[in-house]
Amino acid sequence: MPTHSVTDAAAIPTSLPRTPFSPTDLKIRHSLAAAESCSDSNFLTGAQENFSNSLSKFNSTLTAGLLNPMSPPPPVADKARSSPTLFEMMANEPDCHARTGAVVQNGVVPVQPHQSSKLYSILPPPDKKAFIQQRLTDLVGSRSPGNQFNDTVSADVKLTLSSKDGITISLSVHRQILVAHSRFFALKLNERWAQQQVNSGPYLVEIADCDDIEVYIETLRLMYSQDLRRKLMKEDVPRVLGILKVSAAIRFDAGVLSCLEYLEAAPWAEEEEANVASLLSELQLEGSGATEVLKRVSFDPVDAMGHEEVLIQLLQVVLEGKDEKARKEMKTMVTKMLRENLSRKNDLRKETLYAVCDACLSSLHSHFLQAAEGEMQDVAQIARESDNLHWLLDILIDRQIAEEFLKMWASLSDLSEAHSKVPALYRYEISRVTARLFIGIGKGQILASRQARCLLLQTWLVPFYDDFRWMRRGSRGLDRHLIEDGLSNTILTLPMSWQQEILLSWLQRFLDLGDDCPNIQRGFEVWWRRAFWQRKEELEKQSQMRIMAANGDHS
Repeated sequence: MPTHSVTDAAAIPTSLPRTPFSPTDLKIRHSLAAAESCSDSNFLTGAQENFSNSLSKFNSTLTAGLLNPMSPPPPVADKARSSPTLFEMMANEPDCHARTGAVVQNGVVPVQPHQSSKLYSILPPPDKKAFIQQRLTDLVGSRSPGNQFNDTVSADVKLTLSSKDGITISLSVHRQILVAHSRFFALKLNERWAQQQVNSGPYLVEIADCDDIEVYIETLRLMYSQDLRRKLMKEDVPRVLGILKVSAAIRFDAGVLSCLEYLEAAPWAEEEEANVASLLSELQLEGSGATEVLKRVSFDPVDAMGHEEVLIQLLQVVLEGKDEKARKEMKTMVTKMLRENLSRKNDLRKETLYAVCDACLSSLHSHFLQAAEGEMQDVAQIARESDNLHWLLDILIDRQIAEEFLKMWASLSDLSEAHSKVPALYRYEISRVTARLFIGIGKGQILASRQARCLLLQTWLVPFYDDFRWMRRGSRGLDRHLIEDGLSNTILTLPMSWQQEILLSWLQRFLDLGDDCPNIQRGFEVWWRRAFWQRKEELEKQSQMRIMAANGDHS
């Protein structure tokens, strides 16, 4: 009898986002027998018997001991186990109706994604393809008792999934379940189609060019589960993202909602955050589910504080912390984060940073003058505020805006005059700020005017000399040579007359104190060469020019 075939090529709806996991070619086929043909039930029975026989042969092979595709086949004489192991029973716990002591059908244990991804990633292409094919077959065949997924007896749709590299797998599903859970299938497999299927064979559906067939299988399996959240708990974030993409493409609303609930509650690795945010932005899902997930990585414009306000609050918390060890650790962390934030537009403004510096400087000024007058109740605040200013100066130098701070510090002549009245044990932290300014000038990190550099040395150089012994002994991790080079370079930026006065004064102090005085011998040698060698060469050149001019006049 002649057979008429009807092909309906249905693509994924254009209103839904196309994803790597979305079917690019969904072909639906069915065979209608003529009215005068022999009984249609024979055709249906034959198709089911052939499918069932092939499945039985395959499962017989699996129960013979080929559960692990990477292991060698067992001897021919081996017989199938009479009962499953405890591991198999636990691995195949029913999805819908839990049964105590349920036997795994066909002795098949599903392979979890993390157990085999590393294996087939290093296999050669032929072995890799065979391994994936076997893995997919195991996955489809691991139907739990009581679950109708891939039930060849009751299914009325045969779904074939094929990948771009030629891997194909077929499974048996139910139109009623597809239509009830997926708005896409509800549109394609509607009642009009159902009326055309009277006395016809199984409806054939093919999804071609799948990037990940496993994701399709897991998504379809979710439609047969009564507790989707419990089912997803066995998956990781990348797999749930894949299921979410397929669920959105076929409009599986319950699957989308369950995936969003999982992503909102499950922890993410740092490298997974971008993938989650990118996918949710791409899918543009309606409802509040996606918004709740994105709140973990982005601020709500209505409720969120301004970026600068958050950064200022962060600085204040660190500056006012009580535990010194914790403050030190947090200063290191915040400095690193602020450096990473330098290239962004939501960074701290110069005015904001200097407002914080002014507050710390005012507190230091008050406590230092009180200590100079003999009021020692809050003398520990001197070291604390000095350390805070040292940290803020590092932040200003990173942003190349420390020139104003240098002028402010150089103008504190009253603190410099009161310096000797405060015990060195409490005051030496102030000189660490001066040392940091020397290093900044010496490295070219601070480009201050000549007047500002001269004023800095005039105000703070002698107090710096007096505190150097305490700095060297009391400050852990102090780089003496870095400070000495910074001071040398700072002095060498001044006019020669200033260099001479400062360096000759230093030489006398160094000869008296030795290691308790900074060693700026390198700067002294540079000044010496400038002052005498170059001057001598200039005098000789001037003398030669006079002689040449005199000879010219006589000629």
